[in-house]
Amino acid sequence: MGKKDLFGCCPYVTAQKVLSGKWSMYILYLLTEGPVRFNELQRRMPGEMTHTTLSRQLKTLENEGLIIRTEYQQIPPRVEYKLSEIGEKFRDVLTVLEAWGNEYIGYLNRKKADG
Repeated sequence: MGKKDLFGCCPYVTAQKVLSGKWSMYILYLLTEGPVRFNELQRRMPGEMTHTTLSRQLKTLENEGLIIRTEYQQIPPRVEYKLSEIGEKFRDVLTVLEAWGNEYIGYLNRKKADG
C-alpha cells in the first residue's frame, strides 16, 4: 500500500499530509491566541515569509478545515483567521511538540558544548 493509499486511513500519514506546509504548525500556534488579522500574522512570521507564501499556506489550512477565514465587508477590507473546531483540537499536539522541541534544543546545546 503506497503513501497516497494511506491518507485518510493511517493517522501518521494523514497528519503529515495535512501539516506538510513549512509554516503550517507555526501558523496554527499563532492562532491559538485567538483570531488574528492577515497583516498581523505576516508581521509575526519570520522575515523570509512572503505575502504570497503566507496566503498560500492559509488557503491550504483553510481547505484542510484547520482554520476559518472571516472577511469583513468594510473599507479598508479586514480579514481574520482563527482555528476551526478541529484546529482547536491541535492545541494539545502543539503543547507536546513545544515540550519536545525545547528538549531537543537542550540536546543540541549540550552537543554543541561537548563538541
